[in-house]
Amino acid sequence: MEGVIEPDTDEPQEMGDVETTEVSEEMMDQANEKKIEAIDALGEGDLQKALGLFTEAIKLNPCVAIMYAKRASVFIQMEKPNAAIRDCDRAISINPDSAQPYKWRGKAHRLLGHWEEAARDLATACKLDYDDDASALLKEVQPKAKKIMEHKRKYERKREEKEVKDKQERIKMAREEHARAQREEEARQAGGGFFPGAAGFPSGFPGGAPGGFPGGFPGGFPGGFPGGFPGGAPGGAPGGAPGGFPGGAPAGMPGLGDLLKDPELLNAMKVRETA
Repeated sequence: MEGVIEPDTDEPQEMGDVETTEVSEEMMDQANEKKIEAIDALGEGDLQKALGLFTEAIKLNPCVAIMYAKRASVFIQMEKPNAAIRDCDRAISINPDSAQPYKWRGKAHRLLGHWEEAARDLATACKLDYDDDASALLKEVQPKAKKIMEHKRKYERKREEKEVKDKQERIKMAREEHARAQREEEARQAGGGFFPGAAGFPSGFPGGAPGGFPGGFPGGFPGGFPGGFPGGAPGGAPGGAPGGFPGGAPAGMPGLGDLLKDPELLNAMKVRETA
């Protein structure tokens, strides 16, 4: 892509020790002198000399954010964007309200084709301290950054849709598995049977005679005629069912009409009435 270069892979530049260096007034003065010399060298186009002088100034007074931003501008001209980014990161850590580090870091990202990062840094630089140069570059990188952001949003939507679809599929499978397990449990319970002997009750009711009521009716109905209704219920079919109810009169015994015709029985009844 036009204007995009290969990243530099040089060893990290000297940064100075911000935490432990005790800067005296003399060191501050020397650092300022080095900075002035570096700016002069930069004006003369001697980038390497300017770079060395800014490094000396930083080592003398590593706590000044603008020193790193100035050296970053030299790295940009030398087409070493990664080195410039390192300087700007240090400058921002020292003073996050300085516009210059954001401007030069935005330019470094522009050289690397990092459109989103470039747009973000350049916008921050213009917000902190408007700069025509930073504003012009921001207008250049914004369309590319916007296109990338739209692509990312589209990809993110597809990813979210896939996650929702996968979740729905997992829920569906879980429900199907639950329903299957429930059917198997119901079938297992139904197969066990409610009464011993299961469906059809092949053994009849518990304790009963085969196919009959529990225990049958020994001796006929309680309190009824001992031995059952002789010959079946009166008025029923002649002779009743063979054998009558269980425990009734055996088949072949005389019916009630026959008994009433028996002379001996009639005489006995008369004697009882007159007694």
